[in-house]
Amino acid sequence: MCSLRDVATDFQARDTQVIALSLDDVQALAAFGEAQKLGFSLLSDPDGSVARKFGVLGERGFAERVTFVVAPNGEIRHVDRKVDVTKHGADLTTLLEGLQK
Repeated sequence: MCSLRDVATDFQARDTQVIALSLDDVQALAAFGEAQKLGFSLLSDPDGSVARKFGVLGERGFAERVTFVVAPNGEIRHVDRKVDVTKHGADLTTLLEGLQK
């Protein structure tokens, strides 16, 4: 999440919005977002229903780290199932540059 926060200006320049989904409850997400100064929406999915619909709810009941790039019309443009949390923001910035060409 912090690597996404660190490239927020790149996302803003591309009119791109970041929305994160977690199985954590609303209070935990609010505290985490505030502590990390994320500046983007953190959505709570405590029953895993949304994660299940997107096919990212693991067998043990944990959500996998997966990123979906969704176009304004709702089309899923890219799915990244190999998220490297240390450089994910930079990876997405590069991906978005390629998609916009």
